[in-house]
Amino acid sequence: MRLFYLLCKIGGTKESKMLSRVIDITMLEREKSKAERKDDLKTPFLSSSSMCVPSCASWASRADIDALEVRKAAFEVRGMECASCAGAIEKALKGLPGIKDATVALIQNKVLVFYRPAFIDKNSIKEAIEDAGFEAKLTEDGTEDSIMAVCRIRIRGMTCTSCSESIETALGKIRGVKKAVVALALEEAKVHYDPKQGNIAQIIQAVRDAGFEADLINAGDETNKVHLRLEGVSSSKEAKLIEISLQSLAGVNSVEMDSNSDNVSVSYDPDLTGPRSIIQCIQQTGPEQNYYRARLSSPPGRRDCDRQDEIKCYKKYFLWSCVFSVPVFFLSMVFPMISPWEDLKLVNKLTLGNILRWVLCTPVQFIIGRRFYVGAYHALHRGSANMDVLVALGTNAAYFYSVYTLLKLLTSDAFKGQDFFETSALLISFILLGKYLEALAKGKTSDAIAKLMDLAPDTAMLLTLDDDGNVTSEMEISSQLIQRNDIIRVVPGAKVPTDGIVIRGQSHVNESMITGEARPVAKRSGDKVIGGTMNENGFLLVKVTHVGSETALSQIVQLVEAAQMARAPVQKLADRISRFFVPFVVAAAIITWLGWFVSGEVGIFPQTWIPTSMDGFELALQFGISVLVIACPCALGLATPTAVMVATGKGASQGVLIKGGNALESAHKVTCVVFDKTGTLTIGRPMVVGIKLFTSISLQELCDVATAAEANSEHPLAKAVVEYTRKLRGKYGSDQGFLLEVTEFQALPGQGVRGTVLDKEILVGNRRLMLDSDINLTPEVEEHLQETEQLARTCVLVAIDKQIEGAFAVADPVKPEAETVVSILKSMGIASIMVTGDNWGTANTIAKEVGIEMVFAETEPLRKAERVKELQIKGMTVAMVGDGINDSLALVAADVGMAIGAGTDVALEAADIVLMKSNLEDVITAIDLSKKTLARIHLNYVWALGYNVLGIPVAAGILFPFTGIRLPPWLAGACMAASSVSVVCSSLLLQSYKRPKQIRSLHTETVPHNYYSP
Repeated sequence: MRLFYLLCKIGGTKESKMLSRVIDITMLEREKSKAERKDDLKTPFLSSSSMCVPSCASWASRADIDALEVRKAAFEVRGMECASCAGAIEKALKGLPGIKDATVALIQNKVLVFYRPAFIDKNSIKEAIEDAGFEAKLTEDGTEDSIMAVCRIRIRGMTCTSCSESIETALGKIRGVKKAVVALALEEAKVHYDPKQGNIAQIIQAVRDAGFEADLINAGDETNKVHLRLEGVSSSKEAKLIEISLQSLAGVNSVEMDSNSDNVSVSYDPDLTGPRSIIQCIQQTGPEQNYYRARLSSPPGRRDCDRQDEIKCYKKYFLWSCVFSVPVFFLSMVFPMISPWEDLKLVNKLTLGNILRWVLCTPVQFIIGRRFYVGAYHALHRGSANMDVLVALGTNAAYFYSVYTLLKLLTSDAFKGQDFFETSALLISFILLGKYLEALAKGKTSDAIAKLMDLAPDTAMLLTLDDDGNVTSEMEISSQLIQRNDIIRVVPGAKVPTDGIVIRGQSHVNESMITGEARPVAKRSGDKVIGGTMNENGFLLVKVTHVGSETALSQIVQLVEAAQMARAPVQKLADRISRFFVPFVVAAAIITWLGWFVSGEVGIFPQTWIPTSMDGFELALQFGISVLVIACPCALGLATPTAVMVATGKGASQGVLIKGGNALESAHKVTCVVFDKTGTLTIGRPMVVGIKLFTSISLQELCDVATAAEANSEHPLAKAVVEYTRKLRGKYGSDQGFLLEVTEFQALPGQGVRGTVLDKEILVGNRRLMLDSDINLTPEVEEHLQETEQLARTCVLVAIDKQIEGAFAVADPVKPEAETVVSILKSMGIASIMVTGDNWGTANTIAKEVGIEMVFAETEPLRKAERVKELQIKGMTVAMVGDGINDSLALVAADVGMAIGAGTDVALEAADIVLMKSNLEDVITAIDLSKKTLARIHLNYVWALGYNVLGIPVAAGILFPFTGIRLPPWLAGACMAASSVSVVCSSLLLQSYKRPKQIRSLHTETVPHNYYSP
């Protein structure tokens, strides 16, 4: 290294000087002390003076392994006894770098881990399990070296479920592809593959070979990955230099430089570095500061851009088709009735109008309509059929019969026939109009995601603090450049740029755009804030804790997108129909044409039925073409995914995150809701719910002396008393921060606390503390203790100089909306059951208070899941509502798992639906939204199927013998285009969804202020 360094110093080339600069910085950094300050609230994560190229990352020794590669390892674990153990292992593993996912099977005593071998190995995983206090052994079942990578592909050109199925089939034939899911409404595919057997290029090529346009959205996990556009790079050597410099930056996991050296994608560890550090590293790499420059670049293939391009494309084609098809329409339908010049004969029966219609129709048929030919060719080539096949058959039949008519008119002076050029041109124009309107409507289905993504502000005010906490500098930066541990100032009326913790200031923050909670939430030092929420009336200094895809806002967007990718079970109906729909329609069109033609030839119907402007063959041909083009498989394919897209987006805006169509469909069948108690039916923390005075002491004096003693205790009951006093002082305008001095403080485990306040001996605790201290319990005190215990509350007695002066009643209070929610569920025919690990006395008291009749108490986590299964065996569709690790097994076992948003990460991961507001009213909202969505999907199917069932017979001429009504092919094409638009618009009506009237009429708060009043 030293020799190479000297050679670079001696070399006179620009590249050697720049490389020596990189080595200079690297050597200096390696000589620095590795000790770093932790949890420093005073200094931004990246100070302006910090070096940009630290020592090489630890993963450099594993650079031969693909950073996107994911492997699977299974471990046998001993020592797990309950769900808490499983949660501890999951938490320990998921905190390791390179762990993509970890699943613990408690009953089987196994742990399945998906990891990136570029950053961590199996031995490190095993050690992490053992460090958590368990025995671990790597199993040899062949699973540990399974490799899996994931990529997302943007696909354009799909029209119906037949297209999506054919793509899935094509992808499934690629060696190494484990699973492929194609979302028709999103126009995306998510592919799980083995990178040792296949690659992204093969996947994209397979989609293109199937006849669709395909572009890569992302490969692997996009979490903590930044895309940059480089400026000033003129050669591959300079690009390599930047790549080496970035790889030397601590926290950089991988660097991907494109072939043109214009763009670079960097995957990083947010605990060590961030986009701002990466950009500064690039700027300091050259022979002088800012020789190279970098700026943020969005990755290619963004959905909104593609959607706008699609809309513009259809609009352009439709307008160009109108330029030709409108004159054709007038030449065929209008001019013959008002002007004789159109019938001017040129040769034999060939007229000027025939020639003009042919000339104008041809560009529409073969240039503007080329996409239908291409789509039909690829569909037939892969052995399937779609809408493009029907359109191509119908328009070709009309066009080439019209060309045949022209040739006969040219060569014969006795031929009588009519061309159908207007049918071909108008048919293509109306279909393009329908596609244009459909694209507009489909864009509206993802409005919820777009609105969520727009919540985050564009800029943020970055502060630098000195050791005393004073602001030394501030700078406005892009919110995309924020890094973990940065200090951000949020002024009144501004949006919080990212997730963090308040370290200074107080204010009220409107979180309705994220959680749906209308009431502004008070924030002070130590409280968490969510990116995208609105600061209302105070200044806040926020320390950043989550950035990029780790923020709550990004995770909500990812969750909604994943839900929209998932295929609902009800979609299977459309999938089955699509397999034989087009062949059936083609057969029906042929039968229609033959039926009318043969019937006319043998005289089954009178010749007077045939219009004077055409013969029997032409009449039969028009009926056949109308059948071909009126049938629409697209509406069936869009019926479910568009409704699911709108519903999941609407649910997110209401604070209800639904993880896919399966959960959405299952929720509408729920007949029983199982509630956990602590944190679900109750607030989840001890609170003072009542106070009793036994002497003439004032309420304020009792609270002051009790708080002075309890303030030094960490017990939850002590904190509840202190919090009660603080709220009480705030209510009456007293100094909330004032505390009396306590001396001779002593904490007595299992009893309470003892101390001296204002020269008086103070005891705060339970009955046992009073008896051990020889304090007499009067009959009034004994009676109050019994009443409190019967109400499942804890009585905290306060004694001053050996006399009991008062008592606090502390409990985990029931959520104010719990009773109403149980009552509404009962009116909906849904039973409510409580399952808790608490004792029977407390459980029965809470159940009686909220109106639940069936209770299972003293239930272990495994038994909770068994209780759920017992209910399912009885034929019930069970929804489980919980918040803790001990609820995770039951959440998985239930048909629908609903996790309280304030619950543990394990519970949130196990649930199918997340209630962001932690409000039980959203249980009803989730079920009601599911019912409304499934009703809308069924209505979409009724419309799509009913349209085809009614439209095909009408197009086939079933009404013609009785009413003379005949559906021209161009009008049939317009009807077909309208059917898809109508289905999408029907799904869009879900955007007007409102919660049930019973919920809207309530005005409840999660923790009402009267909880703190005496």
